[in-house]
Amino acid sequence: MKLTKNLYFFAEKGMMDCNSYVIKDRTSLLIDPGLTQFLPALIEEMQRDGIDPKDIKLIANTHLHGDHCWANDAFKKLSGAEILMHPVQKQFGQAAAVQTSQFFGVSAVEFSEDRLMDKERLNLGETEIELIPSPGHSPDSVCYYCPNDKVLICGDVIFSQNTGRVDLPGGSAAQLKASIERLSQLDVEYLLPGHMDIVVGRENVKKNFEFIKKYVLGHL
Repeated sequence: MKLTKNLYFFAEKGMMDCNSYVIKDRTSLLIDPGLTQFLPALIEEMQRDGIDPKDIKLIANTHLHGDHCWANDAFKKLSGAEILMHPVQKQFGQAAAVQTSQFFGVSAVEFSEDRLMDKERLNLGETEIELIPSPGHSPDSVCYYCPNDKVLICGDVIFSQNTGRVDLPGGSAAQLKASIERLSQLDVEYLLPGHMDIVVGRENVKKNFEFIKKYVLGHL
């Protein structure tokens, strides 16, 4: 589903999948390919929106839990895209991914990045993305903020009226509260989480942050 001139949203397909986002620009980016078994359905949706997988040049993740990155390698093989990794994901992500997989009793995701991205920003052409490390749900969580379109792709840091859990390996309630407080200061019209519904409209986003601070963060 097209949200803005360059941004597309593809909802999670089932258990252990996640929401995926494409920014279509001079260099097109797929954020969070999700679970491999749902990749054919994701590709079909992308094609209905006029996006050929080979149009995608970069793959990135909000964090390295398996439900967000399991399909990285499979999508790379069919598209030829490069896998990017933020430095904090290089530092913390693989350990968090392995420990979290052990927590759920499943095999760990294995893939290698092609290169590290800059710590602070990613330029795709018309779209410049600010990269915001946002630990709490996981130590390697990174949010993608597009100030021109007022878009925040936030992974499992914050949802519609909820937050990501903090009881997984590397999770921290204190860090999550600090991350959400920082993110709530941004000018956001599209709050795009890793699961469930998106939140659209500046006032709706503001109300969602207020709800989280009032009813959720105090119980973490």
